[in-house]
Amino acid sequence: MKIAIVGAGAIGGLIGARLAAMGTHQVSALARGETLAALQREGWRLTSPDGDVQAPALASADPKALGVQDVVIIAVKGPALQALAPQLGPLFAPHTLIVPAMNGVPWWFCDRVPGFENQGLSSVDPQGLLARHLPMEQVIGCVVHGSAFTPHPGMVLHRMGRGLMLGEPWGGRSPRVQALCEVLATAGFEVTHSENIRHDIWYKLWGNLTMNPVSALTGTTMDHVLADPLLREFCSQAMLEASRIGARIDCPIAQSPEERHAITSRLGAVKTSMLQDVEAGRPIELDAIVTAVHEIGLRLGEPMPAIGALLGLTRVMARQRGLYPSAA
Repeated sequence: MKIAIVGAGAIGGLIGARLAAMGTHQVSALARGETLAALQREGWRLTSPDGDVQAPALASADPKALGVQDVVIIAVKGPALQALAPQLGPLFAPHTLIVPAMNGVPWWFCDRVPGFENQGLSSVDPQGLLARHLPMEQVIGCVVHGSAFTPHPGMVLHRMGRGLMLGEPWGGRSPRVQALCEVLATAGFEVTHSENIRHDIWYKLWGNLTMNPVSALTGTTMDHVLADPLLREFCSQAMLEASRIGARIDCPIAQSPEERHAITSRLGAVKTSMLQDVEAGRPIELDAIVTAVHEIGLRLGEPMPAIGALLGLTRVMARQRGLYPSAA
């Protein structure tokens, strides 16, 4: 099998390194800059509690050089995908599986939801560019449950978690997803073949919706956010709003916010990905994690005072730092 990793950062590097170390499949990376140079010079490198991994890497900045793939795993941050998607055509044939291993609400999420048909989500795909260049019939939904970061280009430090959930975007099980699950399980991931990947995406988002932006605003880890009773209650209110939205788009949440807080608390002093991006001066993934939820709620006419305040606060903070586009 030919597998290309688009974006060899923390999550892309984690998946790519484990797949390449198997030696069973041809694993390549579409990368650029210092990451590309590091991969070409030193290969895939991963330090993990499960053991270190190093493997040769076939890497290029040119999709044409990599050619048609069987699987393309997209692991870039949301803000980068708009510019990148039109360049990915040489990687695709009609059989190619496209797996966005990304945070938040994907561009296809509401395509078949009553009232959203053929409209798309302008927050994550403002001109419908992703829908045009990433064929929906080839997309496999994906949720990543793991924590990793890159201390320097081409090197991944894996902290915890090896969970991957894969599923057909509109539910059910399929042979193509099962085959991909088996490949990733052999590479050491804890893989779930989901029958409702939209629900799994929304459930993970339900926690990220608050923890990511609040940690970025406060500059602190999740344990400190949840230790403050006022912040904890604010997060709970936003989560209740998101629960009501989810129930209306066939993504109901069975837990209470406090039950989810208890799970999050067990992770300890974790820096969210959005806080890491702010500290590194990188654009933040605000739109897929918060703006998309706000857009869906607006279209449904749901009251969202907490989500609206969270979006406004984070947007202004990020704009002041040059990490989010200025208002048109």
